[in-house]
Amino acid sequence: MNGYYTSGQFAKMAHISVRTVRFYDKQNILKPSFVKDSGARFYTDEDFVRLQQILLLKYLGFSLEEIRNMIVGQLDKQMLRNSLRLQLKLVKDRIEQMQMVEQAIEDTTEALDANQEMDWAHMMNLIHLTGMENSLRTQYQNATNIDARIRLHQEYSSNKQGWFPWVYGQCDFPQNSQILEIGCGNGAMWLESFEKLPQGAMIVLSDISEGMLRDTRREIEQLEMVNGIENSQFQYQSFDCHKIPYKDGSFDYVIANHVLFYCDNLDMVLGEIQRVLKPHGKLICSTYGSRHMREITDLVQGFQEQITLSADRLYEKFGLDNGMLVLEDYFSNVECREYDDFLFVDEPEPLIEYILSCHGNQNQYIVNRYKDFRNFVEKKTRKGFRITKQAGIFVCRR
Repeated sequence: MNGYYTSGQFAKMAHISVRTVRFYDKQNILKPSFVKDSGARFYTDEDFVRLQQILLLKYLGFSLEEIRNMIVGQLDKQMLRNSLRLQLKLVKDRIEQMQMVEQAIEDTTEALDANQEMDWAHMMNLIHLTGMENSLRTQYQNATNIDARIRLHQEYSSNKQGWFPWVYGQCDFPQNSQILEIGCGNGAMWLESFEKLPQGAMIVLSDISEGMLRDTRREIEQLEMVNGIENSQFQYQSFDCHKIPYKDGSFDYVIANHVLFYCDNLDMVLGEIQRVLKPHGKLICSTYGSRHMREITDLVQGFQEQITLSADRLYEKFGLDNGMLVLEDYFSNVECREYDDFLFVDEPEPLIEYILSCHGNQNQYIVNRYKDFRNFVEKKTRKGFRITKQAGIFVCRR
């Protein structure tokens, strides 16, 4: 058949054994694109894309079970581009880790050669470094999920200014500001407004995920190098925002972009933010309302009623409807500003990518019925699919 390869041809072209191809088939990681009644299996060029993902993730140390949960469905060009970019981040992380291990081994060897007393704490650090790969899967999935959400909003929003430039514009940072962002994620707010940074400002980017913080640091350092900037305005700190490691009155601004509704103890976090703000300092925090992206929930439940895209209604904990009451206990002046926008999606893949990025139970219903689900979403998006957005920020003065 034109455009199809037998298992043997596919294995030979990929430089793997036929046995490996069959094993991946049995493990439901790489199924053939076509199976004849006789049982003969055939693969296509698209299957090479999935195989590339499998082999690289396997090389980076992921188990087959982990890989099965990390790659699903078909890939359009943009999804493939995103996948390759995320894989590149993983490779760079592994290089950094191996360089740290290399340095630790060299230091330990030099200590032995010099007959110095062994620093066992240093050796324990080496062991810790070799175990850092355990965080790679979580980092990969977090980065994949964030990119999927950002992509949907960037490509299909009616408001062409974009969410991050809009939030940045609402901050109105003066020169020489001391700024802290908690939960900076991939640093999109700063990357998209890099040319507008306030002169003389000191900006601390923080996230509980060290992997996300490394990605952000690399992206910003690349921009700084391209623009010939030698003295960076940015610092990077990984910490839990329930206990912010800075002195009282350290910052003019604290930014919390879609973060507060994830906090286990919101009162503790708001108390910490209030503490590290200077007198008359500002908190800029964003959240969403009960109607936000509601059509996507209706869509997936039309396919399978049991699907829940989020186990928690985060807007009930801290949303546009109740956020004012929560914040007024900590700040003297609170103002709500809504972002005027909606999505109009006319392709299935970005919407599916977004759905798979959610924190609910959708994967257990979709992964094994991916083709059926894609056909279902394709019909819904054929004439365009309108999605409500209800998001905004609170500007709070201490």
